Amino acid sequence: MFKALLMAQNDDGLAEANITDLSDDDLPSGGDVTVAVEYSTVNYKDGLCLSPKGGGLVRSYPHVPGIDFAGTVEASEDDRYKPGDKVVLTGWRVGEAHWGGYAQKARVKADWLVPLPKRLEPRQAMAVGTAGFTAMLAVMALEDHGLSPDKGEVLVTGAAGGVGSVATAILGNLGYDVAGVTGRPETSDYLKSLGATRIVPREELNETTKRPLESETWAGCVDAVGGEMLARVLGQMKYGGSVAAVGLAGGAALPATVIPFLLRGVNLLGIDSVMQPYDNRLRAWERVARDLPMDKLESMVQMATLSDLPKLGADILKGQVKGRVVVDVNA
Repeated sequence: MFKALLMAQNDDGLAEANITDLSDDDLPSGGDVTVAVEYSTVNYKDGLCLSPKGGGLVRSYPHVPGIDFAGTVEASEDDRYKPGDKVVLTGWRVGEAHWGGYAQKARVKADWLVPLPKRLEPRQAMAVGTAGFTAMLAVMALEDHGLSPDKGEVLVTGAAGGVGSVATAILGNLGYDVAGVTGRPETSDYLKSLGATRIVPREELNETTKRPLESETWAGCVDAVGGEMLARVLGQMKYGGSVAAVGLAGGAALPATVIPFLLRGVNLLGIDSVMQPYDNRLRAWERVARDLPMDKLESMVQMATLSDLPKLGADILKGQVKGRVVVDVNA
């Protein structure tokens, strides 16, 4: 028997979370690797999946959420993995359409797993999690499109959130001047400790403008907000600069013009962490192990247990979670 956070619908058709004892027979079919899960995390998608209506992501109930996890292979029908191997999983709609990481065991397809870099422990991998993995993909995409520290200041929106925190720490460690955008002034010292060189109050970029172009300010941007803020930032990018779009906390609409693309050669780079090819996943995790300072990673972590998840899921949807949450599923 093992424990899991199981979402089941009540008589009103709304999902409720309960910690439940399950057996191996309850594990989903179709997977070829069974993993003893050690840690998971809380991401924005997890908040949606933990909500009473599943945020439009959960296909059926009962359901175990948790869009990422790290742990040890317990059994494998695939030659790439053997018992005792340390692995990490992010994406592939695990925790949404498939059984997720909020359990002490998971059974998944071998193609969805990545060997954990030797320099990372499972707890550290989940301090990174989907949010940090996405941040690393964004930094890599910006670099692939010509960003380097000598080009100028890099903006990180939603900087105190999970993606923003890791992006700030990675960029700072790589020698970039990082401007962190936040609507929570009390997080300023936290962001500076991660590597931000200055703080930009959210209200400075939330104001809409009719001008399609403003002064060239940012050499690059990791944007977790979308909406009007992304539209504003596009008009402030330096010539040839790139924005890596990783989220939509501020809305899915983009009230922008094509002028920044046509007159300044600005690039808008979409970052998807769910269906990333295997080779790029390996590249990103190796870069995480190399370029993310572990002391700064630790400073952004708060620990949680399965019983904490319903509240944390609601909190992250309200923008009230700072940094990264690591869930010890065995605590």
